Amino acid sequence: MYAAIEGFPALGKSEVLALLRLYFPGQVFVLSELVKDVVEREDLDLFQDRPRLTQAILKGLPERQNIVREALKDGKIVVEESHLAVHAAYSAVLDDREFLQAFQELEPRILWPEIFLRFEAPVEVSLVRQAARGDPRYAVPKEILLPMMAWLSAWHARRADRVEVINADQSPSEVVREVLKILGLEYVPHPPNAVLPYLILLGRPAAGKSELIQFLRYLPATERAQAYHIGAIRVCDDFPFLWEKFREDDLWEELGAGRRHSVRVSENYAVSNDQIWDFLILRLNAEIEKAPSRPGETVIVEFSRGGAQAYGRALSLLSSRVLAEGAILYLHVSYAESLRRNRARYDRDRRDGILTHSVPEEEMARTYQVDDWLALAPQEAGYLSIRGFRVPYVTVYNEPEPKSVSDFSRRFRPALEELYALWKNR
Repeated sequence: MYAAIEGFPALGKSEVLALLRLYFPGQVFVLSELVKDVVEREDLDLFQDRPRLTQAILKGLPERQNIVREALKDGKIVVEESHLAVHAAYSAVLDDREFLQAFQELEPRILWPEIFLRFEAPVEVSLVRQAARGDPRYAVPKEILLPMMAWLSAWHARRADRVEVINADQSPSEVVREVLKILGLEYVPHPPNAVLPYLILLGRPAAGKSELIQFLRYLPATERAQAYHIGAIRVCDDFPFLWEKFREDDLWEELGAGRRHSVRVSENYAVSNDQIWDFLILRLNAEIEKAPSRPGETVIVEFSRGGAQAYGRALSLLSSRVLAEGAILYLHVSYAESLRRNRARYDRDRRDGILTHSVPEEEMARTYQVDDWLALAPQEAGYLSIRGFRVPYVTVYNEPEPKSVSDFSRRFRPALEELYALWKNR
C-alpha cells in the first residue's frame, strides 16, 4: 500500500509518522515531506524562492518515485508526509504559475498514493499549534490555508481519490488508533508468543505474591520476557474491590442501614458475608473481559482464598478466557509464616495498599488457616482440569522469605520457566 498524510500544518502528521517509523520498522516505510526536504537541503525560503524551489523539486522527484517503487516491491506499506498536489494547492494560492504548469505536465506520469489520509481540524487549531511549534520558516497564515484546502479538495474530487478523513482535534491516542486501523497495522511484540498472557497468582495472605510482582516489574523488559516469560505487567487483584466494599459498608452504616458484607475489627475489617468471595471472582472476570491481555502483555490475576473448597470454588468461577490462556503459580507458605508476615507488613496509615494491608487475625484464623490447594494439586507441577480447560500449574515453596534480587531469581526463574514449558504443551 502507498499512502500519504495531508492536512493543515502542525496537526501531527510528522509526529504520527515518527511513531510509525519507530514501532513498525519491518512493515512501514516512512517518507518525510519532499518539499520540506528540498527547502532544508537547499536552504531556501519557502515563500520567496519559488523558482529555485520548483527546479529543486523537479530534480528530486524521480529519485523519490524510485524509492517508493522499491519499497513497494519489498512488500512495505509506504506512508509519505504530504504529496505534490499539496504543493500545487499552495502554488495556486500563491500564483506560482511555473510550478503549476510543471505539475500539470507531470501529473499523469506521477505514481500517486492509493489512499490519502487527511488530518482535519479547524484552521484555528493549526494556527495555535504552528505558534507552539515555533518555527517561522513553515508558518502559514489563515488566508492561505483555507483556499489551499479548497483547491486540494477539488483536485481529489476530480480524480475520485480515496480520502480518509481523520479528526486531528482529538487526543493523540485516538488519532494514532485511527491511522493504524486505516493502514491495517497491528503491533507485534518481539519475541512473539514468549510470554504468558495470564498468570493466575495464588497463595495465602502475605505469601509473597505482591512482592513477586514488584520484583518482576523492576526487571528490564527483555530479561523479564526471556528469562521469566512475563510481558508488560497489568495486575487484576481482588483486594481493591474488597476494600471498596468495606468502605461502602462504612457509608451504609453512617446512613443507619447496617453493614452488608463486613464487620469492623479494631481499625480494620473482616468479611461477614462469605458470598463476597464469589462476587470478587466475578468482579475480576468483568475487569478482564473489559480489557483482555494484549500481545506482549501478561495480566496477573491475583487473589487469596481459604477453606476446604477455597481454590476449587474460585477457579471454577474464573473467566474462560483466563483458564484457556493462563497458567497458575501458587506460592506456598505455612499458616504460621503467613500470620507472621501479615503482622509484619501492616501499615495503619496505608492499610488499603497492596503491600501494606493486613488481614485481621480473626479473619486469618476463620478463613485462611486451611486451604485446598495441595488437595487440588498434589504434585509440585502439572495440570488441573477446570471446566474442561487443561490449566498448567507450579507450586513454589516460598519459605524462607526472599529478600534480595538473587533470592527472587533463584526461586522464581526456574519455576516460571517450568510453568511456561507446561503452558506451551497444554
